[in-house]
Amino acid sequence: MVRKHAILRGVNDILVRAVCRDLKERSGKTMKRNLRFYFALFFAKGTALVLKLIGRKGTSMPGSWAIILCPDFLGRMPRPRRVIGITGTNGKTTVANLVEDALSHCGYDYVCNRSGTNVATGVASSLIANSTFFGKPKKDLAVFELDERSSPRILPYLKPDLLLCTNLFRDSYKRNAHMEFIVDILNQYIPKDTRLVLNADDLVCAGLCPENQRVYFSIDKQPGERAECHNIVQDVTACPRCGAKLQWEFLRYHHIGRGKCPQCGFASPQAQYRVLSLDPQANRMAVSVKGEELSFPLPSQSVINVYNSLSAIAFLSEFGLTPQQIAQAMEKLSISQTRYSEEEVGGRKVILHLAKGQNPIACSRAFENVRDYPGKKAVILFLDDYFDAAHSVENTAWYYDTDFEFLNDPSVCQIIAAGARHWDVYLRLLLAGVPEEKIAHFASVEDAAGAVEPGPIDDVFILYDVYTITLAQRTGEKVERLLAAAPEKEEPHEN
Repeated sequence: MVRKHAILRGVNDILVRAVCRDLKERSGKTMKRNLRFYFALFFAKGTALVLKLIGRKGTSMPGSWAIILCPDFLGRMPRPRRVIGITGTNGKTTVANLVEDALSHCGYDYVCNRSGTNVATGVASSLIANSTFFGKPKKDLAVFELDERSSPRILPYLKPDLLLCTNLFRDSYKRNAHMEFIVDILNQYIPKDTRLVLNADDLVCAGLCPENQRVYFSIDKQPGERAECHNIVQDVTACPRCGAKLQWEFLRYHHIGRGKCPQCGFASPQAQYRVLSLDPQANRMAVSVKGEELSFPLPSQSVINVYNSLSAIAFLSEFGLTPQQIAQAMEKLSISQTRYSEEEVGGRKVILHLAKGQNPIACSRAFENVRDYPGKKAVILFLDDYFDAAHSVENTAWYYDTDFEFLNDPSVCQIIAAGARHWDVYLRLLLAGVPEEKIAHFASVEDAAGAVEPGPIDDVFILYDVYTITLAQRTGEKVERLLAAAPEKEEPHEN
Protein backbone atom coordinates (compact mmCIF):
# COMPACT_ATOMS: atom_id res chain seq x y z
CA MET A 1 0.00 0.00 0.00
CA VAL A 2 2.82 2.43 0.93
CA ARG A 3 4.59 1.64 -2.35
CA LYS A 4 1.36 2.19 -4.30
CA HIS A 5 0.84 5.62 -2.72
CA ALA A 6 4.47 6.53 -3.41
CA ILE A 7 4.07 5.63 -7.09
CA LEU A 8 0.84 7.66 -7.33
CA ARG A 9 2.51 10.66 -5.70
CA GLY A 10 5.41 10.35 -8.14
CA VAL A 11 3.09 10.25 -11.15
CA ASN A 12 1.18 13.25 -9.79
CA ASP A 13 4.46 15.19 -9.35
CA ILE A 14 5.43 14.46 -12.97
CA LEU A 15 2.03 15.62 -14.26
CA VAL A 16 2.05 18.82 -12.21
CA ARG A 17 5.62 19.68 -13.27
CA ALA A 18 4.63 19.12 -16.89
CA VAL A 19 1.71 21.50 -16.43
CA CYS A 20 4.05 24.06 -14.80
CA ARG A 21 6.53 23.86 -17.69
CA ASP A 22 3.68 24.31 -20.14
CA LEU A 23 2.50 27.34 -18.21
CA LYS A 24 5.98 28.90 -18.26
CA GLU A 25 6.16 28.43 -22.01
CA ARG A 26 2.98 30.51 -22.38
CA SER A 27 4.96 33.58 -21.21
CA GLY A 28 2.75 34.35 -18.24
CA LYS A 29 -0.54 34.55 -20.15
CA THR A 30 -3.66 33.97 -18.04
CA MET A 31 -5.10 30.51 -18.57
CA LYS A 32 -8.72 30.39 -19.68
CA ARG A 33 -11.32 28.94 -17.35
CA ASN A 34 -12.92 25.84 -18.83
CA LEU A 35 -15.66 23.42 -17.80
CA ARG A 36 -13.20 21.28 -15.86
CA PHE A 37 -12.09 24.30 -13.82
CA TYR A 38 -15.67 25.25 -12.93
CA PHE A 39 -16.52 21.68 -11.95
CA ALA A 40 -13.47 21.62 -9.65
CA LEU A 41 -14.36 25.04 -8.21
CA PHE A 42 -17.98 24.14 -7.48
CA PHE A 43 -17.02 20.76 -6.00
CA ALA A 44 -14.41 22.44 -3.78
CA LYS A 45 -16.89 25.07 -2.60
CA GLY A 46 -19.37 22.31 -1.79
CA THR A 47 -16.68 20.48 0.16
CA ALA A 48 -15.88 23.65 2.10
CA LEU A 49 -19.57 24.10 2.95
CA VAL A 50 -19.86 20.53 4.25
CA LEU A 51 -16.70 20.96 6.35
CA LYS A 52 -18.11 24.17 7.81
CA LEU A 53 -21.40 22.48 8.69
CA ILE A 54 -19.61 19.69 10.58
CA GLY A 55 -17.31 22.13 12.38
CA ARG A 56 -14.04 21.40 10.59
CA LYS A 57 -11.73 24.42 10.19
CA GLY A 58 -8.24 25.09 8.88
CA THR A 59 -8.30 22.24 6.37
CA SER A 60 -6.86 22.19 2.86
CA MET A 61 -9.34 19.57 1.65
CA PRO A 62 -11.24 21.93 -0.70
CA GLY A 63 -7.99 22.86 -2.42
CA SER A 64 -6.94 19.22 -2.57
CA TRP A 65 -10.11 18.27 -4.41
CA ALA A 66 -9.81 21.26 -6.73
CA ILE A 67 -6.29 20.27 -7.81
CA ILE A 68 -7.18 16.58 -8.11
CA LEU A 69 -10.08 17.43 -10.42
CA CYS A 70 -8.19 20.18 -12.29
CA PRO A 71 -4.36 19.88 -11.92
CA ASP A 72 -3.79 23.40 -13.30
CA PHE A 73 -6.52 24.86 -11.07
CA LEU A 74 -4.23 27.56 -9.64
CA GLY A 75 -3.33 28.68 -13.15
CA ARG A 76 -6.99 29.16 -14.08
CA MET A 77 -8.17 30.61 -10.75
CA PRO A 78 -8.31 34.43 -10.94
CA ARG A 79 -5.67 35.85 -8.61
CA PRO A 80 -6.06 39.01 -6.52
CA ARG A 81 -4.71 42.21 -8.04
CA ARG A 82 -1.61 42.05 -5.83
CA VAL A 83 0.09 38.90 -4.52
CA ILE A 84 3.02 38.80 -2.10
CA GLY A 85 4.71 35.72 -0.65
CA ILE A 86 7.13 34.53 2.02
CA THR A 87 9.30 31.45 1.56
CA GLY A 88 12.58 29.98 2.85
CA THR A 89 13.78 27.01 4.86
CA ASN A 90 13.30 28.38 8.37
CA GLY A 91 11.25 31.23 9.79
CA LYS A 92 8.68 31.67 7.03
CA THR A 93 5.66 30.95 9.24
CA THR A 94 6.83 33.36 11.93
CA VAL A 95 7.57 36.08 9.36
CA ALA A 96 4.28 35.52 7.51
CA ASN A 97 2.38 35.92 10.79
CA LEU A 98 4.26 39.15 11.58
CA VAL A 99 3.61 40.54 8.09
CA GLU A 100 -0.09 39.66 8.19
CA ASP A 101 -0.56 41.13 11.67
CA ALA A 102 1.23 44.34 10.66
CA LEU A 103 -0.93 44.70 7.54
CA SER A 104 -4.06 44.15 9.62
CA HIS A 105 -2.88 46.80 12.07
CA CYS A 106 -2.49 49.21 9.14
CA GLY A 107 -6.02 48.52 7.92
CA TYR A 108 -5.36 46.16 4.99
CA ASP A 109 -7.82 43.43 4.09
CA TYR A 110 -6.25 40.40 2.44
CA VAL A 111 -6.43 36.71 1.58
CA CYS A 112 -3.94 34.47 3.40
CA ASN A 113 -3.28 30.80 4.14
CA ARG A 114 -2.58 31.26 7.85
CA SER A 115 -5.22 28.74 8.93
CA GLY A 116 -4.35 26.22 6.21
CA THR A 117 -1.15 24.83 4.74
CA ASN A 118 1.68 26.47 2.81
CA VAL A 119 1.58 24.04 -0.12
CA ALA A 120 -0.48 24.27 -3.31
CA THR A 121 -3.61 22.77 -1.77
CA GLY A 122 -3.56 25.29 1.09
CA VAL A 123 -3.12 28.21 -1.31
CA ALA A 124 -5.97 26.89 -3.46
CA SER A 125 -8.22 26.49 -0.42
CA SER A 126 -7.56 30.09 0.63
CA LEU A 127 -8.36 31.44 -2.84
CA ILE A 128 -11.52 29.34 -3.04
CA ALA A 129 -12.73 30.51 0.38
CA ASN A 130 -12.20 34.14 -0.55
CA SER A 131 -13.84 34.09 -3.98
CA THR A 132 -17.33 34.53 -5.36
CA PHE A 133 -19.38 31.58 -6.57
CA PHE A 134 -17.74 31.83 -10.00
CA GLY A 135 -14.22 32.35 -8.65
CA LYS A 136 -13.78 36.12 -8.78
CA PRO A 137 -11.51 37.29 -5.92
CA LYS A 138 -13.27 39.18 -3.14
CA LYS A 139 -10.09 40.94 -2.01
CA ASP A 140 -7.38 42.77 -3.94
CA LEU A 141 -4.43 41.58 -1.83
CA ALA A 142 -3.12 38.08 -1.10
CA VAL A 143 -0.36 37.27 1.41
CA PHE A 144 0.86 33.69 1.21
CA GLU A 145 3.39 31.65 3.13
CA LEU A 146 4.87 29.38 0.46
CA ASP A 147 6.66 26.09 0.98
CA GLU A 148 9.90 26.30 -0.99
CA ARG A 149 9.71 22.63 -1.97
CA SER A 150 6.28 23.23 -3.51
CA SER A 151 7.44 26.14 -5.70
CA PRO A 152 6.87 24.30 -9.02
CA ARG A 153 3.20 23.86 -8.11
CA ILE A 154 2.64 27.44 -6.94
CA LEU A 155 4.97 30.15 -8.26
CA PRO A 156 4.31 29.81 -12.03
CA TYR A 157 0.60 30.19 -11.31
CA LEU A 158 0.53 32.89 -8.61
CA LYS A 159 3.36 34.99 -10.10
CA PRO A 160 3.89 36.98 -6.86
CA ASP A 161 4.72 40.65 -7.24
CA LEU A 162 6.99 40.55 -4.18
CA LEU A 163 8.69 37.50 -2.65
CA LEU A 164 10.71 37.25 0.57
CA CYS A 165 13.20 34.42 1.11
CA THR A 166 14.22 34.20 4.77
CA ASN A 167 17.17 31.80 4.32
CA LEU A 168 18.11 28.55 2.58
CA PHE A 169 19.46 25.54 4.47
CA ARG A 170 19.38 21.79 4.21
CA ASP A 171 16.12 20.47 5.64
CA SER A 172 14.87 16.98 6.47
CA TYR A 173 16.33 14.13 4.42
CA LYS A 174 12.92 13.27 2.99
CA ARG A 175 12.33 16.79 1.65
CA ASN A 176 15.67 18.42 1.01
CA ALA A 177 18.91 16.75 2.04
CA HIS A 178 20.90 19.63 0.57
CA MET A 179 20.06 23.25 -0.07
CA GLU A 180 21.30 23.26 -3.69
CA PHE A 181 18.33 21.06 -4.56
CA ILE A 182 15.96 23.82 -3.40
CA VAL A 183 18.07 26.57 -4.97
CA ASP A 184 17.71 24.91 -8.38
CA ILE A 185 13.92 24.70 -7.94
CA LEU A 186 13.58 28.35 -6.89
CA ASN A 187 15.85 29.60 -9.67
CA GLN A 188 13.77 27.71 -12.21
CA TYR A 189 10.29 28.69 -11.01
CA ILE A 190 10.50 32.20 -9.52
CA PRO A 191 9.02 34.48 -12.24
CA LYS A 192 11.44 36.95 -13.82
CA ASP A 193 9.33 39.99 -12.89
CA THR A 194 8.98 39.08 -9.20
CA ARG A 195 10.84 41.52 -6.92
CA LEU A 196 12.87 39.76 -4.23
CA VAL A 197 13.70 40.54 -0.59
CA LEU A 198 16.74 38.44 0.32
CA ASN A 199 19.04 37.71 3.25
CA ALA A 200 22.43 39.35 2.56
CA ASP A 201 24.02 37.28 5.35
CA ASP A 202 23.10 34.03 3.55
CA LEU A 203 25.26 33.76 0.43
CA VAL A 204 23.02 30.99 -0.91
CA CYS A 205 19.81 32.99 -0.51
CA ALA A 206 21.47 36.22 -1.71
CA GLY A 207 22.39 34.60 -5.03
CA LEU A 208 18.85 33.60 -6.02
CA CYS A 209 17.64 34.64 -9.49
CA PRO A 210 20.41 37.18 -10.25
CA GLU A 211 18.36 38.81 -13.03
CA ASN A 212 15.47 39.74 -10.73
CA GLN A 213 15.19 43.10 -8.96
CA ARG A 214 16.06 42.70 -5.28
CA VAL A 215 16.84 44.32 -1.95
CA TYR A 216 18.72 42.81 0.99
CA PHE A 217 18.51 42.73 4.77
CA SER A 218 21.39 42.07 7.18
CA ILE A 219 22.43 42.18 10.83
CA ASP A 220 25.67 44.10 11.36
CA LYS A 221 28.54 42.36 13.13
CA GLN A 222 27.82 42.36 16.86
CA PRO A 223 30.35 42.31 19.73
CA GLY A 224 31.92 38.90 20.31
CA GLU A 225 31.05 37.33 16.95
CA ARG A 226 33.64 34.98 15.51
CA ALA A 227 35.23 34.39 12.12
CA GLU A 228 35.16 30.58 12.32
CA CYS A 229 32.28 28.13 12.17
CA HIS A 230 31.35 26.30 15.37
CA ASN A 231 28.68 24.07 13.80
CA ILE A 232 28.87 20.57 12.36
CA VAL A 233 27.22 21.72 9.13
CA GLN A 234 28.68 24.55 7.07
CA ASP A 235 27.52 24.33 3.48
CA VAL A 236 29.31 27.41 2.13
CA THR A 237 33.10 27.36 2.31
CA ALA A 238 34.16 28.06 -1.29
CA CYS A 239 33.56 31.07 -3.52
CA PRO A 240 30.58 30.36 -5.81
CA ARG A 241 32.36 32.15 -8.66
CA CYS A 242 35.93 30.84 -8.66
CA GLY A 243 36.01 28.10 -6.02
CA ALA A 244 38.65 29.74 -3.82
CA LYS A 245 38.32 29.48 -0.04
CA LEU A 246 36.15 32.27 1.35
CA GLN A 247 37.36 34.62 4.07
CA TRP A 248 34.80 35.53 6.72
CA GLU A 249 34.40 38.83 8.54
CA PHE A 250 32.16 36.85 10.91
CA LEU A 251 30.18 33.61 10.93
CA ARG A 252 27.05 33.85 13.03
CA TYR A 253 25.99 30.22 12.58
CA HIS A 254 26.42 27.60 9.84
CA HIS A 255 26.90 29.68 6.65
CA ILE A 256 25.14 32.79 7.98
CA GLY A 257 27.63 35.66 8.11
CA ARG A 258 29.55 38.04 5.88
CA GLY A 259 32.27 36.68 3.63
CA LYS A 260 34.46 37.65 0.70
CA CYS A 261 36.71 35.92 -1.81
CA PRO A 262 40.36 37.03 -1.71
CA GLN A 263 40.89 35.82 -5.28
CA CYS A 264 38.04 37.24 -7.41
CA GLY A 265 36.50 39.87 -5.14
CA PHE A 266 33.12 38.18 -4.70
CA ALA A 267 31.53 39.33 -1.42
CA SER A 268 28.32 39.44 0.57
CA PRO A 269 26.03 42.13 -0.89
CA GLN A 270 25.34 45.44 0.83
CA ALA A 271 21.97 45.59 2.55
CA GLN A 272 19.33 48.31 2.41
CA TYR A 273 17.82 47.11 5.72
CA ARG A 274 20.24 46.58 8.61
CA VAL A 275 20.11 45.86 12.30
CA LEU A 276 22.78 48.20 13.65
CA SER A 277 22.81 47.24 17.32
CA LEU A 278 20.95 45.18 19.91
CA ASP A 279 20.06 46.23 23.46
CA PRO A 280 18.85 43.10 25.31
CA GLN A 281 18.42 44.99 28.60
CA ALA A 282 15.98 47.46 27.06
CA ASN A 283 14.57 44.87 24.61
CA ARG A 284 15.22 47.21 21.68
CA MET A 285 17.12 47.04 18.41
CA ALA A 286 18.33 49.87 16.19
CA VAL A 287 17.43 49.31 12.54
CA SER A 288 18.47 51.27 9.46
CA VAL A 289 15.57 51.35 6.97
CA LYS A 290 17.05 52.62 3.70
CA GLY A 291 19.33 54.94 5.65
CA GLU A 292 16.80 56.08 8.27
CA GLU A 293 17.60 54.80 11.77
CA LEU A 294 14.63 53.66 13.87
CA SER A 295 14.12 51.79 17.12
CA PHE A 296 12.13 48.55 17.10
CA PRO A 297 11.23 46.05 19.84
CA LEU A 298 13.65 43.15 20.25
CA PRO A 299 11.43 40.07 19.72
CA SER A 300 13.50 37.73 21.93
CA GLN A 301 17.08 36.94 22.87
CA SER A 302 17.33 34.62 19.85
CA VAL A 303 19.17 35.97 16.81
CA ILE A 304 16.81 33.85 14.71
CA ASN A 305 13.87 35.99 15.77
CA VAL A 306 15.92 39.14 15.18
CA TYR A 307 16.30 37.96 11.57
CA ASN A 308 12.58 37.16 11.44
CA SER A 309 11.61 40.65 12.60
CA LEU A 310 14.15 42.34 10.33
CA SER A 311 12.96 40.42 7.27
CA ALA A 312 9.36 41.37 8.07
CA ILE A 313 10.39 45.04 8.37
CA ALA A 314 12.18 44.92 5.01
CA PHE A 315 9.28 43.12 3.34
CA LEU A 316 6.67 45.56 4.67
CA SER A 317 8.78 48.50 3.53
CA GLU A 318 9.08 47.08 0.02
CA PHE A 319 5.33 46.43 0.05
CA GLY A 320 4.79 50.15 0.55
CA LEU A 321 4.40 50.88 4.27
CA THR A 322 6.32 53.84 5.68
CA PRO A 323 9.02 53.23 8.32
CA GLN A 324 6.79 54.95 10.88
CA GLN A 325 3.83 52.69 10.04
CA ILE A 326 6.04 49.62 10.38
CA ALA A 327 7.51 50.81 13.69
CA GLN A 328 4.06 51.47 15.16
CA ALA A 329 2.78 48.07 14.04
CA MET A 330 5.81 46.15 15.32
CA GLU A 331 5.37 47.67 18.79
CA LYS A 332 2.09 45.79 19.08
CA LEU A 333 3.22 42.44 17.61
CA SER A 334 4.92 39.39 19.08
CA ILE A 335 6.22 36.02 17.93
CA SER A 336 3.42 33.44 17.65
CA GLN A 337 3.03 31.38 20.83
CA THR A 338 2.95 28.21 18.75
CA ARG A 339 6.64 28.93 18.02
CA TYR A 340 7.87 30.36 21.32
CA SER A 341 6.21 31.08 24.64
CA GLU A 342 7.16 31.65 28.27
CA GLU A 343 5.17 31.10 31.48
CA GLU A 344 6.56 32.01 34.90
CA VAL A 345 5.72 29.79 37.88
CA GLY A 346 7.16 30.37 41.33
CA GLY A 347 10.15 32.32 40.06
CA ARG A 348 10.95 29.78 37.33
CA LYS A 349 10.06 29.90 33.64
CA VAL A 350 8.58 27.15 31.48
CA ILE A 351 9.67 27.94 27.92
CA LEU A 352 8.17 26.23 24.86
CA HIS A 353 10.52 26.52 21.88
CA LEU A 354 9.89 25.09 18.40
CA ALA A 355 12.82 22.95 17.25
CA LYS A 356 11.45 21.37 14.00
CA GLY A 357 12.30 17.69 14.20
CA GLN A 358 14.32 16.14 11.35
CA ASN A 359 15.70 19.61 10.58
CA PRO A 360 19.33 19.72 11.81
CA ILE A 361 19.69 23.47 11.34
CA ALA A 362 16.54 24.44 13.25
CA CYS A 363 17.34 22.05 16.10
CA SER A 364 20.93 23.29 16.30
CA ARG A 365 19.67 26.85 16.57
CA ALA A 366 17.27 25.88 19.37
CA PHE A 367 20.03 24.03 21.24
CA GLU A 368 22.35 27.03 21.04
CA ASN A 369 19.57 29.31 22.27
CA VAL A 370 19.10 27.02 25.27
CA ARG A 371 22.81 27.07 26.03
CA ASP A 372 23.04 30.86 25.79
CA TYR A 373 19.92 31.53 27.86
CA PRO A 374 21.02 32.76 31.31
CA GLY A 375 20.64 30.54 34.37
CA LYS A 376 20.42 26.82 35.08
CA LYS A 377 18.16 24.83 32.75
CA ALA A 378 16.35 21.53 32.38
CA VAL A 379 15.52 20.52 28.79
CA ILE A 380 12.74 18.23 27.57
CA LEU A 381 13.18 16.97 23.99
CA PHE A 382 10.20 15.91 21.83
CA LEU A 383 12.03 15.60 18.50
CA ASP A 384 10.32 12.57 16.96
CA ASP A 385 8.48 13.12 13.71
CA TYR A 386 4.78 12.82 14.58
CA PHE A 387 3.80 10.97 11.40
CA ASP A 388 6.87 8.73 11.20
CA ALA A 389 6.34 7.67 14.81
CA ALA A 390 2.86 6.45 13.88
CA HIS A 391 3.37 4.92 10.44
CA SER A 392 7.02 4.24 9.62
CA VAL A 393 10.62 4.07 10.78
CA GLU A 394 12.25 7.47 11.17
CA ASN A 395 15.63 8.13 9.55
CA THR A 396 17.81 9.24 12.47
CA ALA A 397 20.89 10.20 10.43
CA TRP A 398 19.95 13.86 10.89
CA TYR A 399 20.90 13.60 14.57
CA TYR A 400 24.54 13.52 13.46
CA ASP A 401 24.19 16.75 11.47
CA THR A 402 22.69 18.41 14.55
CA ASP A 403 24.75 20.24 17.18
CA PHE A 404 23.73 18.31 20.29
CA GLU A 405 27.10 19.44 21.63
CA PHE A 406 25.51 22.78 22.58
CA LEU A 407 23.60 20.90 25.30
CA ASN A 408 26.87 19.70 26.83
CA ASP A 409 27.13 22.80 28.98
CA PRO A 410 27.37 23.31 32.75
CA SER A 411 24.23 25.47 32.67
CA VAL A 412 22.17 22.54 31.34
CA CYS A 413 21.52 20.47 34.47
CA GLN A 414 19.10 17.88 33.11
CA ILE A 415 18.04 16.58 29.69
CA ILE A 416 14.90 14.47 29.27
CA ALA A 417 14.32 12.73 25.93
CA ALA A 418 10.90 11.21 25.25
CA GLY A 419 9.29 9.40 22.36
CA ALA A 420 9.81 6.42 20.09
CA ARG A 421 13.42 7.42 19.29
CA HIS A 422 14.46 8.12 22.89
CA TRP A 423 17.31 5.57 22.80
CA ASP A 424 18.73 7.20 19.65
CA VAL A 425 18.61 10.64 21.28
CA TYR A 426 20.22 9.20 24.42
CA LEU A 427 23.08 7.76 22.34
CA ARG A 428 23.58 11.04 20.46
CA LEU A 429 23.72 12.98 23.74
CA LEU A 430 26.38 10.61 25.07
CA LEU A 431 28.41 11.04 21.87
CA ALA A 432 28.09 14.81 22.35
CA GLY A 433 29.81 14.40 25.71
CA VAL A 434 26.78 14.97 27.94
CA PRO A 435 27.35 13.18 31.29
CA GLU A 436 25.12 10.12 31.60
CA GLU A 437 23.77 11.22 34.99
CA LYS A 438 22.25 14.33 33.39
CA ILE A 439 20.12 12.31 30.95
CA ALA A 440 16.72 10.68 31.46
CA HIS A 441 14.77 9.11 28.61
CA PHE A 442 11.34 7.53 28.20
CA ALA A 443 9.34 5.83 25.48
CA SER A 444 6.19 7.55 26.71
CA VAL A 445 6.09 11.32 26.44
CA GLU A 446 3.61 11.34 29.33
CA ASP A 447 6.48 10.48 31.71
CA ALA A 448 8.69 13.40 30.71
CA ALA A 449 7.17 16.14 32.87
CA GLY A 450 7.34 14.07 36.05
CA ALA A 451 11.06 13.48 35.57
CA VAL A 452 11.95 17.17 35.95
CA GLU A 453 13.97 17.76 39.13
CA PRO A 454 13.47 21.43 40.10
CA GLY A 455 16.35 21.72 42.60
CA PRO A 456 18.62 24.58 41.49
CA ILE A 457 16.96 24.88 38.08
CA ASP A 458 15.90 28.37 37.01
CA ASP A 459 13.98 27.42 33.85
CA VAL A 460 12.60 24.43 31.96
CA PHE A 461 12.80 24.33 28.15
CA ILE A 462 10.45 22.12 26.14
CA LEU A 463 11.71 21.66 22.57
CA TYR A 464 9.16 20.19 20.17
CA ASP A 465 8.45 19.36 16.54
CA VAL A 466 6.06 21.35 14.32
CA TYR A 467 3.25 18.81 14.69
CA THR A 468 3.57 18.19 18.44
CA ILE A 469 2.63 21.64 19.75
CA THR A 470 -0.44 20.27 21.55
CA LEU A 471 1.67 17.60 23.24
CA ALA A 472 4.26 20.21 24.23
CA GLN A 473 1.57 22.48 25.68
CA ARG A 474 0.11 19.64 27.76
CA THR A 475 3.59 18.79 29.02
CA GLY A 476 4.21 22.45 29.80
CA GLU A 477 1.06 22.55 31.93
CA LYS A 478 2.24 19.47 33.86
CA VAL A 479 5.65 21.04 34.44
CA GLU A 480 4.00 24.24 35.66
CA ARG A 481 2.00 22.25 38.22
CA LEU A 482 5.15 20.44 39.31
CA LEU A 483 7.08 23.70 39.74
CA ALA A 484 4.19 25.33 41.59
CA ALA A 485 4.26 22.49 44.14
CA ALA A 486 8.07 22.45 44.42
CA PRO A 487 10.00 24.27 47.16
CA GLU A 488 11.70 27.52 46.31
CA LYS A 489 14.82 27.42 44.17
CA GLU A 490 17.94 26.17 45.88
CA GLU A 491 20.50 28.96 46.01
CA PRO A 492 24.14 27.99 45.39
CA HIS A 493 26.21 27.69 48.58
CA GLU A 494 29.37 29.73 48.87
CA ASN A 495 32.52 27.79 49.69
